[in-house]
Amino acid sequence: MSPAFEPEAERIAREATSLRRGRLTYLPVVPGRLEFAAEVRKRLQEERPQLVAVELPVTLEAAYRRAVERLPQISVILYPEERGEEDRMIYVPVEPADPFVEAVRTGLEIGADVLFLEPDFGERPHLPDRYPDPYAVRHIGLEKYVEAYRVFPQPRSDSIAAHAAGMAWKLQGADPLARVFVVVSLNLLDPLLDAMEEPQAQPMARTRREGVQLVNPHPDCLAEITTEYPYLQYRYELFRGGLADEASLDRPRVQLELLREAEKAYEKNTGERVVHWQRKLMARYTRNLALTVGDLTASLFDITVAARSVVDDNYAWEVWETANRYPPQKAASDLLTVELSGEEVWLDTRKIRLRRRLPRPKQRLRPVGLKPRKKERFPGEWAVALDGKAICSYPPEDIVVEDFGRFLKKKAKSILSEERLRTEPFTASLLDGIDLRETIRNWHERKIYVRQCEKIPGDVGSVVVIFDEDRQNRYSWLTTWLGEHQNESDMAFYSTDPFERLVGPGIGRAEYGGFLMSLPPRRMIDVWTDPDYDFAETKPERLLLAALDYSIHRHVVYVAARPPRSIFRSIASRLGRNILYIPIGQLSPDKLKKIRVVHVLDSHARRRIAKEYIG
Repeated sequence: MSPAFEPEAERIAREATSLRRGRLTYLPVVPGRLEFAAEVRKRLQEERPQLVAVELPVTLEAAYRRAVERLPQISVILYPEERGEEDRMIYVPVEPADPFVEAVRTGLEIGADVLFLEPDFGERPHLPDRYPDPYAVRHIGLEKYVEAYRVFPQPRSDSIAAHAAGMAWKLQGADPLARVFVVVSLNLLDPLLDAMEEPQAQPMARTRREGVQLVNPHPDCLAEITTEYPYLQYRYELFRGGLADEASLDRPRVQLELLREAEKAYEKNTGERVVHWQRKLMARYTRNLALTVGDLTASLFDITVAARSVVDDNYAWEVWETANRYPPQKAASDLLTVELSGEEVWLDTRKIRLRRRLPRPKQRLRPVGLKPRKKERFPGEWAVALDGKAICSYPPEDIVVEDFGRFLKKKAKSILSEERLRTEPFTASLLDGIDLRETIRNWHERKIYVRQCEKIPGDVGSVVVIFDEDRQNRYSWLTTWLGEHQNESDMAFYSTDPFERLVGPGIGRAEYGGFLMSLPPRRMIDVWTDPDYDFAETKPERLLLAALDYSIHRHVVYVAARPPRSIFRSIASRLGRNILYIPIGQLSPDKLKKIRVVHVLDSHARRRIAKEYIG
């Protein structure tokens, strides 16, 4: 085919797939979804019909038109529910990323008449249905999306047939000479096409509704009541106004920008940072949450859950607050401003509870008699107390770190045990006990399953924990210190400089980048100057080499965001060792945060007063 005929061929193909029926062109959409709103605007600007017919209730036409005039400010239409509950209201958000709202908005902009089609049978606008993730439209196109849905539509019901017949009656009475663009929900497309094949009678539905109001939702509640979260809808408004390109509507890209902005607010408010392994784990977690419900991209709820699970409640709070950001919305309005909750607007809502804990600039209320923490009498007083002759640890923190090391060893052994676990149907012996999970899973076989745990050769020796690979050289303090008794490990670590942040005379506070623990104690020479480890490329690799070297047991635990390079497996094998890798994302974020802080004392004498400055 020559290039001269390609545009005509594309036009014919599009007409065949755009559901054109004479003067009527049907555009099926998924209610409330941004991808379809963008598609509606694009098609209307190309076609420029004389009449735009939308699947919206005829009894709410005046309220919808006024709400569209207020855009980009979001409005909510509310009216009383007629089921004997006078105080119960129906809430209908009018948001810019809804394809029906966009159809009315763009139709008025191009000078077309707007026709409201949906009969008012007392239900909320649009009959509910389960649609494939609309994000697929960006990759396969609208026509293929619609075609795939029509192959497996939802079963038809009386309410669907009644809605379709009522809309067909309205369409059949429209201007017979006008070119009509019909925006309809996907689940009503085929019933509407069938209903248009024969004359329809006026539906037995109300033509007027009393008590309809239009209110202005408060900016703080938008994320709870809108279908698309406000941060994404604002991107759509920028695109619609020509201030951003279509790529700015890509959901994963918007999600990444949302998380980055939340990171900045999180660091500003808490002084803590989100590291790369947490970003990677959140990406995997949100993907899995989306897949559990058959979607391609995660919802705001899923993103917030991932932020809380991987980082903490403070970061999840910042994610939610950033997602709720919608600059056009103002509390001051010509309408009544109300704060609504998701439970009032939607059915079957999900809840997430966030406990925000931020450092307070003002002093908390204290019980009478409790002394405040000591402070410097003059700037630099505590720095003068440093003599630089020796350093030591703070014993209560040593106990916590040693307990954490024992926990990691047990976890590593349990992972090995699960890998060697064998399950089989019960015959003559119970072996190591009944496997309840497998028995219940195969209960239809009427068999009992038992398990056999093979003994693990060797024990767990050294432990390496890497919080940050330190690609930016933030952790410049390299230290090796020895255990003081038989139950305390030798330890090598890299951290921030503790004496740049003094919390007491000769008492510094630092943050681990990574550490190595090895028993028995008093064997380790300075890891950071040992020439045997000079071929290591990074600080974590040097710690891992030392762990393999000093471990007296076969297994070495390595906790980090990603596993070590394959060469270290070979090195471990030559030394008769085995590296047990545990992704750091499997561990509790709150526990890691507590373990990561270390206090360094410049002499043993400081231990007597350390508790007065370390709380």
